Amino acid sequence: MSSHDRKHLALDVLLLLLPKLPASCISIVVSYKIVQCLMDILSTKDSWLYKVAEHFLKQLSDWVKNDDVRRVAVIVALQKHSNGRFDCITRTKTVKDLLAEFKTESGCLLFIQNLISMFLNEGSASEEPSDQSLTTDDNSEMGSNEEKDSVGGAMNNSEILKSWVIESLPSILKYLKLDAEAKYRIQKEILKFLAVQGLFCSSLGNEVTSFELQEKFRWPKAPTSTSLCRVCIEQIQQLLANAQKGEVAHGLASGLEPNDLGSYFMRFLGTLCNIPSVSLFRTLSSEDEKAFKKLQAMETQLLREEKTCGLSTGASRVHALRYLLIQLVLQILLRPEEFSEAASELIICCKKAFVASDNLDSDGEEEEESGGMPVLMDVLVDTLLSLLPQSSAPMRSAIEQVFKYFCDDITDDGLLRMLRVIKKDLQPSRHHQDPASEDHDDDEDDDDFLGIEEDDESDEAETGETRESDEHNDDLETVEESEVVDKELPEGSDDSDGGMDDDAMFRMDSYLARIFKERKSQGGDEPAHQQLILFKLRVLSLLEIYLHQNPDKPQVLTVYSNLAQAFVNPHTAEGSVQLGQRIWGILQKKILKAKEYPKGETLQLSILESLLEKNLKLASKPFKKKKSANNPSKKKQSASLNRYKMITSLGQDSTFWILKIIDSRKFSELELQRVFDVFRSTLAAFFDSKKSNLKAVFLKEIFKRRSWIGYQLLGFLLEKCGNAKSEFRQVEALDFVNEILKSLVSVSKDNNKNSQEVSKKVLKSHLPKLCHLIKELVNKMPEKQSRRAEVRKFCGKVFQIVSTLGLNKSFLKVLEVDAHGVCDSQLGDVFLALKKQR
Repeated sequence: MSSHDRKHLALDVLLLLLPKLPASCISIVVSYKIVQCLMDILSTKDSWLYKVAEHFLKQLSDWVKNDDVRRVAVIVALQKHSNGRFDCITRTKTVKDLLAEFKTESGCLLFIQNLISMFLNEGSASEEPSDQSLTTDDNSEMGSNEEKDSVGGAMNNSEILKSWVIESLPSILKYLKLDAEAKYRIQKEILKFLAVQGLFCSSLGNEVTSFELQEKFRWPKAPTSTSLCRVCIEQIQQLLANAQKGEVAHGLASGLEPNDLGSYFMRFLGTLCNIPSVSLFRTLSSEDEKAFKKLQAMETQLLREEKTCGLSTGASRVHALRYLLIQLVLQILLRPEEFSEAASELIICCKKAFVASDNLDSDGEEEEESGGMPVLMDVLVDTLLSLLPQSSAPMRSAIEQVFKYFCDDITDDGLLRMLRVIKKDLQPSRHHQDPASEDHDDDEDDDDFLGIEEDDESDEAETGETRESDEHNDDLETVEESEVVDKELPEGSDDSDGGMDDDAMFRMDSYLARIFKERKSQGGDEPAHQQLILFKLRVLSLLEIYLHQNPDKPQVLTVYSNLAQAFVNPHTAEGSVQLGQRIWGILQKKILKAKEYPKGETLQLSILESLLEKNLKLASKPFKKKKSANNPSKKKQSASLNRYKMITSLGQDSTFWILKIIDSRKFSELELQRVFDVFRSTLAAFFDSKKSNLKAVFLKEIFKRRSWIGYQLLGFLLEKCGNAKSEFRQVEALDFVNEILKSLVSVSKDNNKNSQEVSKKVLKSHLPKLCHLIKELVNKMPEKQSRRAEVRKFCGKVFQIVSTLGLNKSFLKVLEVDAHGVCDSQLGDVFLALKKQR
């Protein structure tokens, strides 16, 4: 009988035994050799017995489906004999699916106890020598070699198995659907194991009894490696973060503590720290030890404060801060000598916000605060920013929770500090040049900023025209000149650095300073650039929270203007596609297309006017080609064109958004004169300049949404349309006129007679210019048939509107006599109908 036949027979016999097999015998039947046999077969789909082994696993899974004792025994057997790598080697989801089927508290606790025993017991059946009869075929040997290659890393077999145990314990919570109390009990058992094995070691044997907790704690005979301790800490952090997100019993009348996993962990940690024979797994430096103890003390103070707050917003703030302190305690153990300073600053913030200063010993680290809450918020924002770059994912989640509850009080300075991080790049400043070229380069920077140039070189428009050097000199003002915060930003705060050198950046932010320092020491930008991108993405998460919590605050305008600058900056796009897409997503979803928008009397019209002008210019910028790129690849051409479209779209969407804000303020006609002037200049460029790439459909939509703009510009528009140099532009602009005239009719229909008289009066005042336009159109009918059709269609609609408002007689009277004959010949029945209605 061949080895394949023997394996086939063995698996068939086991399947016959399964129905009557007691759970206690699973460890004997699903032995090391059986598990190795399954792994050898399933490691390759071409194996002769692949279907047989697959069927065996399916039957085994079905057998344990409704029995937690069997399920635990099978999982333990499969993982113990594969060093925790059964799914990995067999390329199946057998163990993962079995883990997901725990539904009872008793089953979970049994599983936890078995995994803890596996972790503490040194002996492993997987170390048994392999039977040569099990690996005689080619496919089997391939699987075996693959296993050896992947296992032969930094960790030995025992370490890999222990690592699986550590990571699997919290993972069962993902699928559980138990009540809060039962889930909390399971969380506590997992937390205790991870804390004991990951944070502590015993100096007197492998077993210690805590009389306070009335529990015995055990450790493996061989000391747990630092790498495994780190895995334990990371799992504790994730467990606490998930508990914080899923807390539903926080406001129960029974109190905060019973289901507060963070509070339980800190009490447990304090108790074990006080046992003489137990010590932390690593020795802390004096600064870290000091911060470690002060964080514990402050968490205790905040817990008392949280209980006194009840269900108020203050309780949520304290709760979020507590969990951040707890994450910091673990982070100090995970990354020593990196977080003690930030921990001290956070403790100061907690003292100032919630705890009387005499509750904790003062060591002179605090400074007297003269400005109250605003200064406190600045310190808190700085502290959160300093924690972001090197923190773990669970700690970032805790930071975001704190920011969520405190961002309502953020100062303008704190907000701008975050925004400056987004706009900062590592490109060398171009301001350190000779004075003769400095002004020119500044112009170029801002032209790049407001335009869509893809590099720093001079570009040429597709029209072939040479750019006039001072056509857009007023673009040189940045959006920040009129910040909502009622003050000008300091020089050097724009996105081109404003002459700020690297040393000045050291004072701006300690982490940015570190990045610049690394760039200098390493002699390259790549590592520092990646760090900065990561930092920006994390700060963007905080800004997204701010916008979600405060969608109608005037400061949203500040966030918008800075994010728009960062997005249009070519270095942002070239540096990271992910960063550009993230900024674009926030601009679109959280600002421009959000239900709420900035409101309040503090919004200055001058700011809105400036932003409106800049965005109209942004929307009208032509696509520009690089002179230096002779044969750019299709991929680069496509990317460049897509970026151009996104920036143009940003200008259009921003224009609609700003007009909505202006409209909501109900400014008088006199106050809006500057807005009308901006549109006049925009329309003039649309008619007269080949460089204007403004889309007709965009302008038409503006007149459709904001009819008050159209009423003011109707005369100007009729005049420009009648004297247009470009036939194409003239025909396009007819839609604008038609849209404005249609709105006059709709107003007169929807409202009372008074409104109808107003509409009639508006149109009557513009009849001379309207008649002049009709005369020009019919006298110079376009050669293209499609354009002639558009002209006839426009004239027909004008005659219809004139008739609706009862102005037929006035219109025909104003229309010059010689134009009557031309209209008869060019427009035919349409014009005859108008004359008959008279």
